[in-house]
Order: sequence, then C-alpha cells, then structure tokens
Amino acid sequence: MRALLIRGLLAGLAAAAAGLLVAWIYGEPQADKAIAFEEARAAHAHAGHGAEEEVVVSRTVQRTSGLITAMAFYGVAVGGLFSIAFAFAYGRIGALGARATAALVALGGFTALVLVPFLKYPPTPPAVGAPETIGGRTALYFGMVALGVLATAAAVVVFTRLAPRLGGWNAATATAAGFAVVVAAVFRLTPRPDAVADGFPGTVLWDFRIASLGVQVVLWATLGLLFGALTERSHRREAASRKEPLAA
Repeated sequence: MRALLIRGLLAGLAAAAAGLLVAWIYGEPQADKAIAFEEARAAHAHAGHGAEEEVVVSRTVQRTSGLITAMAFYGVAVGGLFSIAFAFAYGRIGALGARATAALVALGGFTALVLVPFLKYPPTPPAVGAPETIGGRTALYFGMVALGVLATAAAVVVFTRLAPRLGGWNAATATAAGFAVVVAAVFRLTPRPDAVADGFPGTVLWDFRIASLGVQVVLWATLGLLFGALTERSHRREAASRKEPLAA
C-alpha cells in the first residue's frame, strides 16, 4: 500500500502538470476576459465615486505561482485518493489487469467528482458570479459532489451483484440506466442559482466552462494511464524477480 500511495502521489503531480498546461493555454485567456468585463462594469458603476479598490493579490501571481500551487496540491490529493481506490478495486472487478483497473477507477472518479457536479453546477469565471450567491452555490456544489460519490459507489455495488446473473454487458447497461435516472431526478429537484451577470458574453462563459472541463479530463486521463502503466511495470518486475532464483 505504501508503494501504491507514493506512486499515486507522483502520478497525481504529473497529471496536475498536464492539467496546468491546459489551464494556461485555454482557461486563463477566458479568465482574463471575464475579469476585464467585471472591471469595466465596476469602473462604469463607480465613476466619480473615489479611488479604486486595492488589489490584494495581483493577476500575475494568480496565474503563475498561485495556479501552480493550487494545481499541485489538487493533483497530489487526487493521486493519493486514487491509489486508495485502486487498492480497493484491484482484483475485485473481474480479471482486469492493473492498466484496465486504473482506467476504470479514473473514469469512476472523474464521473463522481467532476462530471456529475459539472452538469448541474458548471464553473463560473472569476469576478463574474454574484457575491451574495457564493455561499449557497458552494454548498450546492459540494452536495452534488457527495451525490456523485454515493451514486457511483452504489453503481459499483449494483454492478457486482448483477453481473453474475445478467452477464457483464447487461449488468453494465442496467447499472448505467439506474445511475442516470437517479442523477437526473436529483438534478430536477435541486435549484440552479443564477450567478452570471447580465450582459456577460455567452461565448466566453462557454469557452471557460469547456476549458475547465478539459483541465479535469486531461488530469484524470493522465492519472489513470500513468498510474496503470507504472503499476503494471512494477508487477512485471516483481514477477520476474520471483522467477530468477528458480531459473538459477
């Protein structure tokens, strides 16, 4: 478990670096546009009402050291949790090898922690969301994350119980349909606060959200593929070392 955890932390850090490149190339330009929009609105609203507000953290710091630090901590945390989930799943999902198990764990983690909350509460560019809705939106978002985790865990349990009776394909289809029904029902019952300012460009909002999703796709894909490859190589080395004394 110690080796898996270290491998997960390193793979998570590498995945964060890959996600960081996507954030710099695609996400940051959209964030700059959103901040420029908000600054123009604020300048128009406060024209002739005194000095501008002091900037606590500069934009340069936010997009360099601030973003790097945040992505690094996020990647390491996700990598550690990923290694624990892999250790639990490995050998319990049919006869899948390390690569396939890591890919399924990455897909499940992405669905539970990213995709489910994204579909209901997609991210809003900085400085654009209504400040009075931040607390409520945060609570709703983390509630949707909890739903994603619980629904994904329940789907895994249901699949493992249905597979022996229905077969893998039928069990997967039934489980996916049940997962979609549960998530759709919760989506229908939960509110969607209007957090985007009037007049904000729809193309910038769309591009920002797609870029945010792209960062997560690259991060989770890199984590699953890299962790699986490293784990499989480690298993091959262990198997070879066990055979060497016999061959000698």
